[in-house]
Amino acid sequence: MFAYVNGSVVDESTAAISVFDHGFTVGDGVFESIAVRQGKGFAVTEHLERLVRSAVRLGLPRPDVDDLQRAIDLTLAANPALGRGALRVTYTSGPGTVGSGRTGAAPTLVVGIRQLAPYEDLAEVITVPWPRNERGALTGIKTTSYAENALALADAHRQGASEAIFGNTRGNLCEGSGTNVFVVINGQLVTPPLSAGCLAGITRSLVIERCDLAVDQRDVPLEVLYMADEAFLTSSTRDVQPIRSVDGRGVPTCPGPVTEQAMRAYAALLAAAYSR
Repeated sequence: MFAYVNGSVVDESTAAISVFDHGFTVGDGVFESIAVRQGKGFAVTEHLERLVRSAVRLGLPRPDVDDLQRAIDLTLAANPALGRGALRVTYTSGPGTVGSGRTGAAPTLVVGIRQLAPYEDLAEVITVPWPRNERGALTGIKTTSYAENALALADAHRQGASEAIFGNTRGNLCEGSGTNVFVVINGQLVTPPLSAGCLAGITRSLVIERCDLAVDQRDVPLEVLYMADEAFLTSSTRDVQPIRSVDGRGVPTCPGPVTEQAMRAYAALLAAAYSR
């Protein structure tokens, strides 16, 4: 595989950044994961817009969207045999000190790519006891400070599940370690609002805005996962994935009619994007 590192496409085996890069040492950076199908990225514009927003909120220099797009295009062109996969765009504050202080160095931009096998058709999820802070400094930013997510996902894998679900400090449903969560309650499709502390997922936004579904964005208790008629996850790599069980308890209908409608609508968006 080939990667883009600070202006050049290189074999990933020889790719290098500073050992003091703050994205590596203190998680001082932002990133995006972009689905790749048939050698093309999906919803690239939306992902780059979010990366810029995240960078600005983190106090990093505003990245140039044209530079980001060029880096993605060069990376895709250098890996033409990739079918289904994901691009990882990482933008950091660059080399720093041994502590947390920034030095004003030029930012680091890396684009890597990976082949991905499709996810399982159905998801087993667990809830974790560590709440998301919906008022935290990093809330809503897709930052490289991801250890909390990695810890939660590892816990899910130890229990035979594929995703971990967080509540927030108010006890309300928030998000997964790398997903957004939707539930169906008495026939109504519900997802937590951004004020609950969840990331503004690109797939979440597409489901809400372009899939012709009536989605109620409101706070619901974390425990609603045990009472929902249907539930599903969304992410750029999972698409729309029905939830089969929560903490070992089966979801009554999987996939149910609302979930199936969301799956069909999202699949149609993908098909239209890749038919151009």
